[in-house]
Amino acid sequence: MSATVTFDVPTPRGPRPVTVSYARVGRGEPLLLLHGIGHHRQAWDPVVDILATEREVISVDLPGFGASPALPDGLGHDLAATTGVVGALCEALELERPHAVGNSLGGLIALELGREKRVRSVTAFSPAGFWSASERRYAFGVLLTMRHIARRLPLPLVERLSRTAAGRTALTSTVYARPGRRSPEAVVAETLALAGATGFDDTLRAGGSVRFTDDVPGLPVTIAWGTRDVLLPRRQGVRAKRIIPRARLVRLPGCGHCPMNDDPALVARVILDGSR
Repeated sequence: MSATVTFDVPTPRGPRPVTVSYARVGRGEPLLLLHGIGHHRQAWDPVVDILATEREVISVDLPGFGASPALPDGLGHDLAATTGVVGALCEALELERPHAVGNSLGGLIALELGREKRVRSVTAFSPAGFWSASERRYAFGVLLTMRHIARRLPLPLVERLSRTAAGRTALTSTVYARPGRRSPEAVVAETLALAGATGFDDTLRAGGSVRFTDDVPGLPVTIAWGTRDVLLPRRQGVRAKRIIPRARLVRLPGCGHCPMNDDPALVARVILDGSR
């Protein structure tokens, strides 16, 4: 079941309350799941039940996405602010150094949490921040186009498209290699989440200058990349391995940018292996 928590974070104008929506299920060591830009915590639904057999799973709507409102005045949706909010969320939920797992933007945040030693392990699926300038421009252009389409499509049309494999492909093939496997309800919900994401524009704008260039020593790190990722090509995983040489680099055959839907069993195994 979903819940919300409100806590104060420091800003240049003094402490401000931040509210975050999350879901918490399972038992075991805590495992924090962080989604990508324009998505919501339900992106992890295909793997949550598997993970919950061995971990306490906390899936989060990042600020300005899903059911979490945007950050208050005085806080930008940049990497430092968002990472700080996730760290404060862990304190509010009494999660002492959870395992961090993220996809895309969430993968970048998970790595930043690892660099700051706030977590006990990191598993990052197609993390942002290992791009060249041209690859970043391409990815941002695709994301802006997806957002524009999601905001212009009438809901009845989205619902109609979601009922067929061809329609789900039209709506989600940029992030899924096997979009026909996504349920119609999930496709409608994530299209609405992309259209309504109040933090999207500020997050994308702040990401223009982001590159992850530091090692993450002292804790287990797994970098996983789908072989059919058309948003962030898998050669970026090789760059990540050069920057974080002790990381385990995992190839996800037949998976796209959001592999949780394409191969839930494989993704769950990668997460569980990386968080032992």
